[in-house]
Amino acid sequence: MRIFEFIIRFFVFVGWLSQCMEASKKRIDPYAENELWDSLKESRIQNVIEKNENGEINTPPTDGRPYLKVVCISDTHEQLDKVEVPDGDVLIHAGDFTNSGKRDELIRFNNEMAAFPHKYKLVVAGNHELGFDKKENKSQRNANDQGQGTDDGYELLTNVTYLQDQSITIEGVHFFGSSYHPLYGFPFYRDRRTEMPNCWKAVPNDTDVLITHTPPLGYLDQFGEERWGCKDLLYTVERIQPAFHIFGHVHERHGILSNNQTTFINAAQCSRNNLIQTRPIVFYIPTKVSL
Repeated sequence: MRIFEFIIRFFVFVGWLSQCMEASKKRIDPYAENELWDSLKESRIQNVIEKNENGEINTPPTDGRPYLKVVCISDTHEQLDKVEVPDGDVLIHAGDFTNSGKRDELIRFNNEMAAFPHKYKLVVAGNHELGFDKKENKSQRNANDQGQGTDDGYELLTNVTYLQDQSITIEGVHFFGSSYHPLYGFPFYRDRRTEMPNCWKAVPNDTDVLITHTPPLGYLDQFGEERWGCKDLLYTVERIQPAFHIFGHVHERHGILSNNQTTFINAAQCSRNNLIQTRPIVFYIPTKVSL
């Protein structure tokens, strides 16, 4: 009887496993960590923050303290000229400013960024900046991307500060940028299980504004039924508690959430079909030095 019961359970398990494998094949990211987020979400705070008609999510300090006005954009996909970018002190672009990292588009983007009045312009690459990732295994690229891009294309970005595992301090405010993500077949892809845990070790503990291309798991990261965010990035944000975390990548989830320590901003400008549909997000952050 026990043997018969064991056989029945075995075949039930095999059927369940087969269904899971078939479901994963239909995913763009077969290792999307939906189930992990389901187990974490009850213990995570997610407060929605609205922006006003000017894209602002907070107001400048009213006590006379100096501050930076920070403008956030992402995922413009060769359409930066269609984005109404407000003035400010710092302009952040969180990646995917091109479709495939073509040289002429990088030059165009560099020139467009130069025309903006912001004193500081910070850029991280996205998964569409082909050629930017020195450690990319190009044999893993999607068929349409083979042979595309510009090797070391970031060298053409002379009018911005390009950040890859790098920090910059602006008037006492610490910014850090990095481009890793877990979406196979693109530059800066790193395996969720074996590589992503090490990707965020370079983020300094005193980071005030974190800029990545990928979202953290569970925060403005849902593409269809898949969670494209990174769990190790989530744990890093929760550990260092930056005031702001800026990202893009998932076009459909443009918006702002807060966990009461960090404000998460998905600044993607394009819709799912790569049409500009949103306006930049603006925040104010007090400086840490007297001006």
